Amino acid sequence: MAKVAFIGLGVMGFPMAGHLVKKGNHDVTVYNRTTATAKAWTDKFGGRAAPTPRAAAEGQDFVMACVGNDNDLRAITTGADGAFAGMKAGAIFVDHTTASAEVARELDKAATAAGFQFVDAPVSGGQAGAENGVLTVMCGGGEAAYAKAEPVIAAYARMCKRLGPAGSGQLTKMVNQICIAGLVEGLSEGIHFAKKAGLDIEAVIATISKGAAQSWQMENRYKTMNEGKYDHGFAVEWMRKDLSICLGEARRNGASLPVTALVDQFYSQVEKMGGRRWDTSSLLALLER
Repeated sequence: MAKVAFIGLGVMGFPMAGHLVKKGNHDVTVYNRTTATAKAWTDKFGGRAAPTPRAAAEGQDFVMACVGNDNDLRAITTGADGAFAGMKAGAIFVDHTTASAEVARELDKAATAAGFQFVDAPVSGGQAGAENGVLTVMCGGGEAAYAKAEPVIAAYARMCKRLGPAGSGQLTKMVNQICIAGLVEGLSEGIHFAKKAGLDIEAVIATISKGAAQSWQMENRYKTMNEGKYDHGFAVEWMRKDLSICLGEARRNGASLPVTALVDQFYSQVEKMGGRRWDTSSLLALLER
């Protein structure tokens, strides 16, 4: 059992922090910008709620965070009453936010200077993965810090791996989102084509999902796509945030991402259709306008 703080109780953080109590048996303190959410969490799981990120971090062995973007992350770490001001020497800050590699390196440098350690650890698996405790966690940071953090992360992870120094976790998450963008567009076009050809979608997917076209997206999204249901899953606005990070990094490292850039434009059109909060599989809705 460790003393752990969790900052950010959104659709991902709320169940992740809960697993730290239920599966990890850790002593957990939480902080959330909306105090009602923190109260709902403590009502459900016990533990304590702190009034600021700094107060949440004080005396903890590990501080986990899962917030919205780079600016949110800076606000809860190095901002006024940020967690970094409360971290004790030797503690480890684990960031599950999908953010830039740049901010990960920045915070790793600040943590090292202050005498504690930092691990960037974005996740994949969505809300369902968080609720079921089966997330994939991609980590960057020092080997020693990762070795200490991994058993704590295991409370909500099916797969957890260190990919390299600070920023490597975020870079790997970018690879993850780049791959998903192309897969979802391909699946959308395939289903659209099959409908136009008059094929039985159920029969088609039952057949091709046993071959080289198989993917998580196909297995888990084709039914709702075929039914035109998109009020679930990973929101288009979140995917656009992630793809903007990917495209920004590509401009820095010289990578060519023509499909990713095109799919991001398609998602912008989905947003104009009113689909900002639709699941990413709503690319099919764009084809069927």
